[in-house]
Amino acid sequence: MTGRFTDRVAFITGGSRGIGRGIAEAFAEEGAKVAIIDINETALQDTEAAFNEKGYTLFAKQADVTNASDIEAAMEEVVDQFGSLDILVNNAGIIRDNLLFKMTDHGWEQVMNVHLKGAFYASRAAQKYMVEQKYGRIINLSSTSALGNRGQANYATAKAGLQGFTKTLAIELGKFGITVNAVAPGFIETEMTKATAARIGVPFEDFVKANIEHIPVRRSGKPADIANAITFFADEKSSFVNGQVIYVAGGPRN
Repeated sequence: MTGRFTDRVAFITGGSRGIGRGIAEAFAEEGAKVAIIDINETALQDTEAAFNEKGYTLFAKQADVTNASDIEAAMEEVVDQFGSLDILVNNAGIIRDNLLFKMTDHGWEQVMNVHLKGAFYASRAAQKYMVEQKYGRIINLSSTSALGNRGQANYATAKAGLQGFTKTLAIELGKFGITVNAVAPGFIETEMTKATAARIGVPFEDFVKANIEHIPVRRSGKPADIANAITFFADEKSSFVNGQVIYVAGGPRN
């Protein structure tokens, strides 16, 4: 199979479901060797079976992004198996939504750990290989929630933090042929948005319709919409695009 990413190796955290799986599929369709890690073993097995059926090359491993040694071990295996690590997508994420006065220490810390500590551990581990080969692409998943969203003080803070992280790594790593950018999705139909609808007690179809009313293109987003932006940043031809945050939300965002 040939494509934009033939002979490239893409490593995606939280890659077994939703946006992460959509990103993994997009890279595989364009010829990349794909590695995914996730804590959900069942979802990993499902994704692995689906990829094998399509003849895609996939490395799938259960790992926790909040554990540095898990990340380092997985990346070492990937490099041993595939020969390089060219693209890292820090996609793993969780929500623990609540209004501030109801938010627990645990709910705050879980979100910070998965999004910020996870991206830090994965990026630190990946850059070692990327610096050595003088090439790399790191793409972080932010969110329109970074601009503020009721009931998401933890999530919004983490996603805003990832934007600062992105811009700083872009400055530090650019001279090594490594670009670092971020994609900030708006409303995307995934298991996570289904969980949000369930939490507030609204049928998912009604939740989708209500959100579409505020989206200029008058449709909800799909994982493929995010994967499209991710693959743009990951493209070898995008080497002069660095430290940027693109909002993929069906309309303008500041």
